Amino acid sequence: MENVNNGLEVLSNVIDKAMTASNNIVKNENIGLFTIKTGNEWIQEAKNKPVPKMLFGEFWFEGELCILFADSNVGKSILAVQIADSISKNKEITPFKLEAEKHPVLYLDFELSAKQFENRYSKNYDEHYFFDNGFSRVEINSDADLPPNTDFETYLLKSLELSIASTGAKTIIVDNLTYLKSGNESAKDALPLMKELKVLKTKYDLSMLVLAHTPKRDMSKAITKNDLAGSKMLMNFCDSSFTIGQSSADSSLRYIKQIKQRNTEEIYGAENVCVCEIIKPHNFLEFEFLSFDEERTHLKEFKKVDNEEDREELIQKAKELSTLGMKQRQIADELGIATGTVNKYLKL
Repeated sequence: MENVNNGLEVLSNVIDKAMTASNNIVKNENIGLFTIKTGNEWIQEAKNKPVPKMLFGEFWFEGELCILFADSNVGKSILAVQIADSISKNKEITPFKLEAEKHPVLYLDFELSAKQFENRYSKNYDEHYFFDNGFSRVEINSDADLPPNTDFETYLLKSLELSIASTGAKTIIVDNLTYLKSGNESAKDALPLMKELKVLKTKYDLSMLVLAHTPKRDMSKAITKNDLAGSKMLMNFCDSSFTIGQSSADSSLRYIKQIKQRNTEEIYGAENVCVCEIIKPHNFLEFEFLSFDEERTHLKEFKKVDNEEDREELIQKAKELSTLGMKQRQIADELGIATGTVNKYLKL
């Protein structure tokens, strides 16, 4: 009997030590790269934080690092300034909800000169649009010197942090990603970039919208996350993402499509994109919502060559356009055929 009691006591001691060790692990929240808490502790901590509010409908919520990507000259900057103006004035862009309260916005403009910006938001350089004082635009000071032993990218990000602190901005829009870091199309460059942006977002409790370009894409295919330069790493580190496509049915139309979301279900996917047009009724260049539609109705349809006579005609036209100096993609757009088909025809 005594041996049994001794055995139970030993087992009890082992269990006590295991429980103590387990409790110590949970209490020691920061272990290397990880922060460890119980599920209940995480929920309790989250309960004390506000529910994220919409900044631009279901496309972008407070506290998110969101990426807006599109091809060149489709209107990324136009929409981004419109969103910034909307937040700074607490004036929603119909039909997209704006739930957040009015607050300062910092717009980093690495695309336009001051004169180009004036042109977009005036009527022939007169009758200028009036922005709210909570809207601050930033551009690079070309006369500024780099501090000793500091590279451009580091100084740029440090200047961004100082600007956030000095303006009290809670929403940051970066136009565009390629200016923050060179070579962002490679994963090894994308990872530290997104990490640095997320550190700033967390440190100052920010909402961030970062604009990015897409490489040349096939206009006959739906836009996906793979169309973003450096797509895999960038998509992994952002909270949400949406894109702008140009309609092949009508070149004056654009459509906005959700690509990634965490705070909502997919609302504006391929079956329900937001069709808009870019207008300037007076002194403000903007997107105007028209309707919802399926993305496929705005994708390019290639011509079907049904007979040898049509094929020979296309081959002849392709060669003539090539002789005039047009590139294969331009020829494909002109003739309504695939770029690969043009390549094949030119070799015949």
